[in-house]
Amino acid sequence: MSEQLLWATQAWINGRWETNVCLAVDAQGHWADITPNIPTPPTHATVLPGPVLPGLVNAHSHAFQRAFAGLAERRESAADDFWSWRDRMYGVALRITPAQLRAVAAQLYVELLQGGYTQICEFHYLHHQPDGQPYADAATMAWAVADAAADAGLGLTVLPVLYERAGFAQPALRPDQRRFAGTPDFIARLQAAVQTNGRPLVNAGVAIHSLRAASAESIDALLAQVGEADMPIHIHVAEQMQEVRDCLAATGQRPIAWLGQRWHMDARWQLVHATHTEQTEIDSVARSGAGIVICPSTEGNLGDGFADLPAWLAAGVPMAVGSDSHVSRQWAEELRWLEYGQRLRLQQRNVAAAPTQQPATAARLFDAALQAGGPAAGQRLWGLTRGARADALVLDVQTPGLLGVPASHQLDALVFATNTSALSQVWVAGRKLVHAGRHVEQDRIARAFEATMQALWGHHQDCCH
Repeated sequence: MSEQLLWATQAWINGRWETNVCLAVDAQGHWADITPNIPTPPTHATVLPGPVLPGLVNAHSHAFQRAFAGLAERRESAADDFWSWRDRMYGVALRITPAQLRAVAAQLYVELLQGGYTQICEFHYLHHQPDGQPYADAATMAWAVADAAADAGLGLTVLPVLYERAGFAQPALRPDQRRFAGTPDFIARLQAAVQTNGRPLVNAGVAIHSLRAASAESIDALLAQVGEADMPIHIHVAEQMQEVRDCLAATGQRPIAWLGQRWHMDARWQLVHATHTEQTEIDSVARSGAGIVICPSTEGNLGDGFADLPAWLAAGVPMAVGSDSHVSRQWAEELRWLEYGQRLRLQQRNVAAAPTQQPATAARLFDAALQAGGPAAGQRLWGLTRGARADALVLDVQTPGLLGVPASHQLDALVFATNTSALSQVWVAGRKLVHAGRHVEQDRIARAFEATMQALWGHHQDCCH
């Protein structure tokens, strides 16, 4: 790609709107320079049709669960919770093929691009064939999501997941978890295979499914393989109160407390959900430098509970967002529900705002997700900053919710007053992938997804039971 110039009347730089901004993209698809206060577009510059935001990292994704979104919203028994949802979700996990996973993930990644995410952290535990036997190429399912990311054109961080048992007191996985099995050596080899494959816009870290799903000894072994390597390390933790109770019974400590005491966390660590916490746990995470990843739409859908957002923000813990099970695929909705959940819980407004530092709730949440997302994805630089990948979101100010809104309040209105996608263009690494709200491969990818959904569910009308 040759060098190119973009110019916008507004761009979100260092936590504020700057005007008349020239954005130079180098031949490698990174920002070569970003210069505000250039009143006239330079010769040969592409004039962008609206204000520009940086793309966000979606720091927690289970791509295959996009095939299950909307199919578990009925209850025909006395109770329904996270655990019963999980059992039903395994139905698709046990059937989906590599080609079907690629089709589902490509559709998802197109939707996530249209929702403003330009990098995805794929928490990848769907490793093996449906009978639990390894594929001839152990990375077959990882290549399926990598191919899907290439189909859509966004960035991908593959996080192979260590998953070896069904619970603290269980010696092994359940039969319906057989595709997830992995030893520390297997996970380390898979991470290395993806990281060294040389695919554009693809990198890899590692993940531990949860403290309940991997023994302390296996976690030790995986971390020994990782050593001091600069890669993200993700783990589900304290999502459900049952997990907290089980951890207390097994270890005598709550999950985050035990995690912090048993292992030396640092800035590579990302604690996904971190819903049920005590102040001492939040303080220990803050001291470690680790980050958290909150997934409000999924946490709401699954009845997980409310993270202690005010305490996490006050402690200065990096906070990324993810869409997890993909019942929502726009970061604006994740930020809206992150704030609305706290308003309902505390019966207050603008909970996330910091009146003396950042009084705009949307800006504080957006910048938190922006700053934490890069490290969560193993990206040293992220956002509208020199040297970062040239990703950009261009707002359509004619969208209902933004129409007529003063320029200074457009981010506020995007998060709290807009209920459809408000992006006219999305750029990744200097390539325009979404134009007038449509992805360049939208129709082809949608047809493959629709055929896959018919194959998965056409003869499974009882999928939700």
